[in-house]
Order: sequence, then structure tokens, then C-alpha cells
Amino acid sequence: MSYDWGPYFIVPSQAIKEYGGHVQLREQLDEDLLAKELRELRISGSIVKVTNPWYFRKKGEETWIKIGESEALADNFPVSWYTTPLENGEYEVLGLMHVFVKEGDTEHAIARQNIVNIAVKN
Repeated sequence: MSYDWGPYFIVPSQAIKEYGGHVQLREQLDEDLLAKELRELRISGSIVKVTNPWYFRKKGEETWIKIGESEALADNFPVSWYTTPLENGEYEVLGLMHVFVKEGDTEHAIARQNIVNIAVKN
């Protein structure tokens, strides 16, 4: 069984679908469900890092462009995104959260993604 531990897009509101100018991207994860997922995968040890790189692409395009990356779990992995240079239109934003677990001499990594559809309107 897979547990949906995240990432969960939380910025600035799930109700807002149009963004312009300076946007503060943030995501969160459910640490309890993450722990269950790690047990299910038989991965034990200490979580040594959680990182969340952010990407965007114009709707219909294939290539993702990196916005930035954050390891600030306590602040919900914030990254600033300046949309002013972009054309107005439909875009997708991808949060790709990685969790790294150290077990003895071995490091394991798991990842989950969240893609949201937004409109840029500068």
C-alpha cells in the first residue's frame, strides 16, 4: 500500500488559479504518512535531508524549467518565483519532493511529485 505523504501545494491558496509578479511557492508533507511509507518500503534509519525542487512549464510543452529548490522543511520549502518575464497563459508547476534516509553506510532516496495547473497573468 502506498501512503500519500505529499507534497501538498499550499501557496498562496488552493482557490487561487491566477498568479502574477512575485509568487512564493510552498509545499508541505505529512510526516506520519511518510513514516508509514518508509516502513512499508522497509526503509529504516534516519531522515538526513528533505529537499523540494520546483519546476514550471507552459501548458503543452515537454520540458520543465527549474524555478529553485528548498530544504527548509519548517518553512514549507519556500521558493520565490518571478512570473513577470513569462507570457500570460496556462502553466504547470511541479514540486518534486525528495526524502533521503541514511541506514548504516547506505543512503536511500524516495520521491513524490505534485503538479498543479495555474494561469500566469502579469
